[in-house]
Amino acid sequence: MTIHNPKASRQRAMMRRAGAQVGGRFWRALPTRLFEPMLVRVDRGLMRGSLELHLPDGSVRLLGGRKQGFSAIVHLANWRALIRLAASGSTGWYRAWADGDWSSPDPVALFALFGANARSLGKSARSTGLPRLMGRWKLARRHNSRRGARRNIAEHYDLGNDFYRLWLDETLTYSSARPAHPQEALEAAQIRKIDELLARIDLDDGRQLLEIGCGWGGLAERVLERCDVDYTGLTLSTEQQQIVQGRIEGLGAQDRAHVLLQDYRDCEGQFDAIASVEMVEAVGESYWPTYLACIARLLKPGGRAAIQYISIDDEIFPAYAARADFIQRYIFPGGCLIAERRFRDLAKREGLEWADQTRFGLDYAWTLRQWRAHFDAVVDAGRLPARFDARFVDMWRYYLMYCEGGFAGRSIDVSQVTLIKR
Repeated sequence: MTIHNPKASRQRAMMRRAGAQVGGRFWRALPTRLFEPMLVRVDRGLMRGSLELHLPDGSVRLLGGRKQGFSAIVHLANWRALIRLAASGSTGWYRAWADGDWSSPDPVALFALFGANARSLGKSARSTGLPRLMGRWKLARRHNSRRGARRNIAEHYDLGNDFYRLWLDETLTYSSARPAHPQEALEAAQIRKIDELLARIDLDDGRQLLEIGCGWGGLAERVLERCDVDYTGLTLSTEQQQIVQGRIEGLGAQDRAHVLLQDYRDCEGQFDAIASVEMVEAVGESYWPTYLACIARLLKPGGRAAIQYISIDDEIFPAYAARADFIQRYIFPGGCLIAERRFRDLAKREGLEWADQTRFGLDYAWTLRQWRAHFDAVVDAGRLPARFDARFVDMWRYYLMYCEGGFAGRSIDVSQVTLIKR
């Protein structure tokens, strides 16, 4: 026979409820405990600036805050965002953003914060293990052989002239401008950049100019308007070749200007001057010696090459080059930013003197803001071609913010330099 004890029953019920409450708190707190080491590493790595992190359990953590710097806010909708960041670095962080795993009122500030602390953060935001190996494998498949380079260029630049025309300025220049002041029109700032580059090679009438990576012809048009030079432009993009040819014909310069669908490695002859604006980032690390050897071969003795290039902090280049990042995976297949010290040494080995370097990374942050404003206006007005869906629009906006933050945080920079063949 069972004897019922009301007091003992109440005690057992209270113990079950208390156990359930303790167990519930334990399981709710478990993800925070699991990710605590990662949060501690990020906190220690933020030597300047701060990150206000709103966690999925409702708590708020302030990471960094030791010295003045960029201040960012991130809301984590779920823990998957950190799992993706830990596993796949910047590519995983982008996918988490695209899927709504995290949000921020100002992603540019977040990317600038990470850029400003890139050295001290180390591998905290870079892929590891199998995702890193997969990234390396994808990078290897995108190497810039002649065939590979044409495929890689087409994937980005042949999105269509109708796409780029909508948000670039009237010169169709897709590289950093040089604004005189923040309110200056983008077109004027781009023309100033072209003029600064041309001043480096000091062209006289009758000289021969080669442009490696001629884009949509902004520099070609400017130089042909100003000088009676013989111009040769190289591109691997059929879309770009079409536009440049039209600009040459519009100037009536067919007798002294040509645009070739040709790899720089296949160019022959010698030139008084060479211009190359943000093309070397598409060359790839293993082809830097070939690119510089081609410049040395194609320049006449005493000739000058004016180069504009994007570099990444030399101290973080090894970690950057060891895996595919967001840009390489989704935007510029086969791309690689310049490790400046090594690139400069390679130029010297080819007999090219490195002269008059000018850095202007903050100008690139300004340029990217202008592009994003133009892009957003086009999207809001419904003018984007129908083939670009919402996922593409979000990815492109993320790309512009990501790059702006990198330049603002100074982990990446842009320079002009003159290479002189002695």
